[in-house]
Amino acid sequence: MVLQTIWFFLWGLLWALYFMTDGFDLGIGTLVPFLGKSESDRQTMVNAMGPLWDGNEVWLLTAGGVTFAAFPQVYAVMFSSFYSALMLILFALILRGVAFEFRGKVKSPGWRRLWDSCLFIGSFAPALLFGVAFANIFRGIPIDQNGIYHGNLFTLLNPYGLLGGILFLLLFLVHGCLWLSIRAEGDLHEKAAATARILWPVLLAVAVIFLIASYFATRLYDNYLAHPILFIFILITVLALLAIRVFVAKKAFFKAWFSSALTIVGATFFGIIGLYPNMFPSNLNAQYSLTAHNASSSQLTLTIMLVVVVIFVPIVLGYQAWSFNLFKGKVTEEDLVY
Repeated sequence: MVLQTIWFFLWGLLWALYFMTDGFDLGIGTLVPFLGKSESDRQTMVNAMGPLWDGNEVWLLTAGGVTFAAFPQVYAVMFSSFYSALMLILFALILRGVAFEFRGKVKSPGWRRLWDSCLFIGSFAPALLFGVAFANIFRGIPIDQNGIYHGNLFTLLNPYGLLGGILFLLLFLVHGCLWLSIRAEGDLHEKAAATARILWPVLLAVAVIFLIASYFATRLYDNYLAHPILFIFILITVLALLAIRVFVAKKAFFKAWFSSALTIVGATFFGIIGLYPNMFPSNLNAQYSLTAHNASSSQLTLTIMLVVVVIFVPIVLGYQAWSFNLFKGKVTEEDLVY
């Protein structure tokens, strides 16, 4: 029971780390058509995330691998239930990766516009669909006692699911604006900062609506009401969200970005804490739900995995911290290759 609980929250942490790190890449990619008015601006935006985006996706692979190894039943049901949505995310991420590599191969405006469009699609779709997927997990999935999904792609596009998608998209857009404010100079820096100021109140409004909607559409608050001390996690997340606006006003963009990162982690754990011990709750019958206890691997498997994680995750975190610190400087005109 203890190992299953540890791995449940490690599973949630890995997803939170992915959203925190790759979130600003997805945000900047989505903003390319709106902020990248010149080739110089677009190249700066690509350079701002270029050295980091593939390293950030390590956490996505790790989260998927942990789901497969630690909770194989959840993995099986998730990939059968969300097959269409997950394949759309996969194709979009592939398209984004190709766009990074191909946009600079030919010095043609039309060629670069094509791959900038692919970069937008490959960033916008995952940002929205990850939010839709997790909101539906929070809400409950129509699965029966055999783990068979009674629905289709459009079943996921319910009002609460779409609200979750919009919330994730706004979180990533603000996160991306703040990273661009750190790394860009001149007019692009000013546009990114101004966009963050414009999007922040929209994000705040959607976050409040999502918290209220979660009370009526999900059972996430059951754990919080049973253990009121847990509300401190929601409070910290709200304070981090408010701190974004304070630091943006002070032009302390790295502090604002860190507050945004904390907001994303907090928003993810709002759902993870509320779900426990459910991982894939059924809204047909609570007894059909997949939990950390009834869908986990053997104790031996979880023990071996825990040893590996304790050794290697700090190494990966250290490497990423070094990478972020290395590439925190401004992207200058000399760095651009047209």
